[in-house]
Amino acid sequence: MEIIDLKINRKPVRLSVDAERMLLWVLRTDLGLTGTKYGCGQGHCGACTILVNEKAVRSCMMPVKMVAGKEVLTIEGLAQNGVLHPLQQAFVEHDALQCGFCTSGMILTAYSLLKDNPKPSDSDIIRGMDHNLCRCTSYVRVIKAVRSAAISMKSGRTA
Repeated sequence: MEIIDLKINRKPVRLSVDAERMLLWVLRTDLGLTGTKYGCGQGHCGACTILVNEKAVRSCMMPVKMVAGKEVLTIEGLAQNGVLHPLQQAFVEHDALQCGFCTSGMILTAYSLLKDNPKPSDSDIIRGMDHNLCRCTSYVRVIKAVRSAAISMKSGRTA
């Protein structure tokens, strides 16, 4: 067991864990942050995507020791003060959630995409979201939601 200090959803956290344990299971099992989903377990589907220092990463492939001293953001921490983040709001407005299983990974991948490219073209969005799979095939609505959120975020409407 090792002591790992980090921030999760803007709050300092001290964990006493096996440092090789995958971050996905620490988040879901130890911390009860079940918005991060287990999909394929091999980093291919994107259901487990979280943000580490505002970059999208696959938590199913990341040992918890890799986030020591860093900031982790899960879907539970994206909204602030009861106000949905523009990405969350756009996913609702454009019905891009379907069953919801892939949604948190999609939203956090889109967040990272928009941090790097605040004015993406549709092809930028498709390329940026390409490795997030949706069994309900709501891809067209996801593109519309990300495009809409980009406009909202550019206008300064962020949570």
